[in-house]
Formats: sequence, structure tokens, C-alpha cells
Amino acid sequence: MKAKVFKGSKVASERLRDIASVIYDQLKKEQVPELEVSSRTKNNIVLSDEHKVWTYGEDVVTRSAKELGGATNILRSLYTVDFIDSMIKDGKSSTLREMYYISEGWKRAKFPTQDESNKLAEDLEIITRCMREDFKLRPEEDGARVIGDITIEELNRKGELKKINCKDDVGDSGYGIPYNVEEEKLKFKAVNAKFILAIETGGMFDRLVENGFDDSHRAVLVHLKGQPARSTRRFIKRLHQHSKLPVIVFTDGDPWSFRIFASVAYGAIKTAYISEYLATPAAQFLGITPSDIVNYELPSDSLTDQDVSALKAELTDPRFTSEKWVEEIKLQLKLGKKSEQQALAKYGLDYVTDTYLPEKLAELNVI
Repeated sequence: MKAKVFKGSKVASERLRDIASVIYDQLKKEQVPELEVSSRTKNNIVLSDEHKVWTYGEDVVTRSAKELGGATNILRSLYTVDFIDSMIKDGKSSTLREMYYISEGWKRAKFPTQDESNKLAEDLEIITRCMREDFKLRPEEDGARVIGDITIEELNRKGELKKINCKDDVGDSGYGIPYNVEEEKLKFKAVNAKFILAIETGGMFDRLVENGFDDSHRAVLVHLKGQPARSTRRFIKRLHQHSKLPVIVFTDGDPWSFRIFASVAYGAIKTAYISEYLATPAAQFLGITPSDIVNYELPSDSLTDQDVSALKAELTDPRFTSEKWVEEIKLQLKLGKKSEQQALAKYGLDYVTDTYLPEKLAELNVI
């Protein structure tokens, strides 16, 4: 059976070949080959007025064959383009780790470390304006888990469309989000919910599932697994666009968890070139807030020096410039404390679902 090639991969293949064509034309004209790619530095990050997410600015870096490092980068780029193009033709996929090991056969073009091969894959995404998923490149990390009354239609590995209800057709662990959640692979067929609740920790996700919070409050529960994978953020983005449901983010109360929220809502530096596909600017932060530590008298730990530095940095981060965020961050610095989601268990195992979440969701006018 001939492998099916999705539209996104066809476009990716064409744009990757364009890169090879540019290099070929430069050589034919006896020019030194070079490629330009957006600079991936904090100084080149801007908040897009159109999409309200982080994206790269106008600064570019030129990879020129005038220098040995640039020449090697171009050589690796061409090998990688050929490798990806072959995968798309054959209907295969590989992990980023596998691509790194495959390069062992590329002689002078082989990568010295996986970090180098990962960065080159990101360069190709930036140049082509396509996503890694279109390249048939899979991450090592698994997608998150979802429980809620939504029905999806997923194309399985046999090329068959299967309908799955993420409440009735799954076990306690929920539906596992695949690495590719684009429309050609996954469609939303029915959504019977009032809001999407994205949860940082597995322990809290399991607590809400065990307490039946998805049923009692008609919620779609998504486990972020800490800093969420790209597929998780893309799934939330697509579900929000399809259903128009509010997206609420529930994390620990520390600066690193605040950045987890920011990556869901506005994007992250590493993936700023595709923030418009991954980020959901309408997402709202529920807690744990520094105010919660005081108002709910939560057990807490002292901030570390790294925590303090991170909070001070967030005061100049465009994702945290609202009056509310500035107040909360300054309060946390004053308190010198941080707290976890599980600290709510101080009041019993049902407190989070019977009291805390209903109160906080009411404040946000979600319920």
C-alpha cells in the first residue's frame, strides 16, 4: 500500500527542496553558498500585535560557506533536507534522537551532538515556516493526558479513522495526546464541556480525575506534565479554536510554574517562530498565586536565590507586565515563599474540587 502523504508534509517537502535549489543556484553562479535564519536570542523576541504571542524579530544570522563552521552547517542542512524528504516519500517518521544517530553515516556532515541536530531541525522550521511534525520528526517526550467529554477522530497507523470519547472510551489515565495533532491526523467531532483546565502536575490531575471533577463541572482536564510538550500546547490551541471554550491554567505557585502558564498563553523563546500555532493568548491563570498562599494559609517553602532571580526577571518579561501579575510577583518576593498545588490537601483530599477550584473559577466568571 502506498504511504499517504499529508498536505502539510507535501508543503514541507517543497519548501525544503527550495533550500537545496537556492544552494545549487548559488554554486552554479560561482557564489559562496549561504543561508539566512532568524536569530534565536532573547534580544530578537517581540510580542506580536497581530497574534498576541511571542515571535522572532527581524534580526537574522547568516550561515556562510566562507567559514568552515558555516560550510559544515550548510552541508548538514542538505543531508538533513534529503533525509526528511525521503521520510516523507516513504511515509516514515523518526525521533530527533534517531536522526542524530543516522547522521553517523553522513561522514563530514555528521552531528557532533544531538543538541546540534536539534538546532538544525529548528533552523529548517524557521526557514520553511513549516512545523517539525510536517517533517515527520517526532520528539522523545510523550504527549500529555486528557480526560473529558470530548469526542475526537484520530487517524491510526493503519490509515483508519477511529472515534474516541476522552471520557467513556479511556481508562483513568485518559487519552494520550499523539505527537502530531494536526487536522489531517486528529479532528474534534463533539465537545460537551464548559471549560478546559490545564494542570501542571500528574498528582493533581489524578486527584481531579478521582474526584470526578470533569463530570461534576463539565471540564476537559489536560495534564501538562510540567513544561508542556509542543503537541500538548497545539492540542489546547486547536481545541480552544474549535470549541471557543475558556482555557484555565492551574500550576504550582513558583516562578517556574508561572513560566509554564506563559508558554501556554504566549509561547516560549525556543519555539517563538511557531507561537501563533502553539500559544493560546486567551488562556487565564488560576493559581496557585502568591495571594493564595496568604488567603488559604497554604503550607509553603522558602524561595531559593534562583527563585528570587527568576521572579525579578519576570518583572521585565513582557508576558508578565499586567498590573495583576506585577502585584503578585512583588507579593511573592515580599513573602519569600512558594507553594505547591498539593498543599491544598492540608484541608482534605476533596478540598481542591469542592472549595478551591469552584471559588477560583467563579472569580474568573467561568462557572
